[in-house]
Amino acid sequence: MERLGGQIGVVWEQARAPLVVPLLKMAVGVCLVMSVMLFLERVYMGVVIVLVKLLRRRPERMFKWEPIKDDTDDVEAGNSSYPMVLVQIPMYNEKEVYQLSIGAACGLSWPADRIIIQVLDDSTDPIIKDMVEVECKRWQSKGIKVKYEIRDNRNGYKAGALREGMKHSYVKQCDYVAIFDADFQPDSNFLLRSVPFLTHNPQIALAQARWKFVNSDECLMTRMQEMSLDYHFTVEQEVGSATYSFFGFNGTAGVWRISALNEAGGWKDRTTVEDMDLAVRASLKGWKFVYLGDLKVKSELPSTFKAYRYQQHRWSCGPANLFRKMAAEIIRNKKVSLWKKVYVIYSFFFVRKVIAHIVTFMLYCIVLPATVFVPEVQVPKWGSVYIPCAITILNAVSTPRSWHLVVFWILFENVMSLHRTKATLTGLLETGRVNEWVVTQKLGARTGGAKAPKKPRINMGERVHAPELAVGGYLLLCAGYDAAFGSNGYSIYLFLQAVAFLVAGFGYVGTFVPAS
Repeated sequence: MERLGGQIGVVWEQARAPLVVPLLKMAVGVCLVMSVMLFLERVYMGVVIVLVKLLRRRPERMFKWEPIKDDTDDVEAGNSSYPMVLVQIPMYNEKEVYQLSIGAACGLSWPADRIIIQVLDDSTDPIIKDMVEVECKRWQSKGIKVKYEIRDNRNGYKAGALREGMKHSYVKQCDYVAIFDADFQPDSNFLLRSVPFLTHNPQIALAQARWKFVNSDECLMTRMQEMSLDYHFTVEQEVGSATYSFFGFNGTAGVWRISALNEAGGWKDRTTVEDMDLAVRASLKGWKFVYLGDLKVKSELPSTFKAYRYQQHRWSCGPANLFRKMAAEIIRNKKVSLWKKVYVIYSFFFVRKVIAHIVTFMLYCIVLPATVFVPEVQVPKWGSVYIPCAITILNAVSTPRSWHLVVFWILFENVMSLHRTKATLTGLLETGRVNEWVVTQKLGARTGGAKAPKKPRINMGERVHAPELAVGGYLLLCAGYDAAFGSNGYSIYLFLQAVAFLVAGFGYVGTFVPAS
């Protein structure tokens, strides 16, 4: 054993100066450049959102909005002042939430003869399909136009279901389509507040509402998700709407102008982010979007680590793959301005969807820890402390109630950056699980009902995650070496980060549910 250790030591010393040091210096340089890019983007977004608030660039001030007026004096006209609206609810084996979503859609304040509720059920469980169909018939008996539509396959997953839903003859009479995932429950005034932006502004294709999380206090993992998503909704979406009238459609809680949707080419299933794909294509046709930050729709955050990992793979892989497919098309487009192209390609895609994931994992989980073994390579304080702290503050300011959890948030985000980086590279290279679509598990009963039981799974194979354990072991080794021989002072951070990876690696994150 001592002989093997000696041989490793000799190889290390021989390779260190000519190979390890130059490569690590190059890696540090690349990571620092990416950190600066991310920092400048965050500062830019922060400055713009402050100006948006100071100048009061609210949607009602930027676009025409007035309530839809009833034709109460014209009996023959009836409710013709209200446009025809299609409400689509795609679902797949949604046993826990189907009643909530269908009930919320059927409860929307809109004339019954001017709205059609379309339940697109791709469920493979016959018992759940029967339950959903019975629920639809129950609302039909109350005079609500509910269409229960099924397919004999799941081609295209959600995009395929939405595309097939638009082919039915009754859709031709509709002007707009509102989309809600199965765990989303809009308030009754949703259409009354959103549709007027479309009716009074013919250049607007999409009105997107904000998500409101009904289970954010369920566990520490859902609090961490809330912090990340709050920045997305309060800053990224607001800035995109107020400046370039472009942002990525969130796939739900939005209303589309059907003519714009069709002009953009309809729903495509070439990536796992069909919503973002549609938004980019519509934007390249010259259509504008409006983000309604004050209009919130209740939804559920994934509360099991398994569900969250699948969701983050899709959300990271899909945009990177879409960037690969559409970058050249965006550059060649002649209908949008140069600045909008720069914003979409550089800020929206490259920095936020690629750089943000890669630099977080590579710098803070791989390169920075590696420097403890190579004292010749140093990461300057501005790159290891000041910029990360500034980025953290700019993100955390969106969720004031969780400032005391910012350390946990940093550690958790770094853990998730492992999967986001892997998914991003999968999307860019278009390999492996690039088109994998796993429906995010919903547990339901988050508006006041009982929580899922906190009982660990029996199947340990589902709870143990080798990638997290491997990185956790590496960080623990780095922490121990730095504490014993190093002078960087990284040991405390490395130890805490190692613990975070190991905790996730053994599956002690999120809500536990009984094994089915």
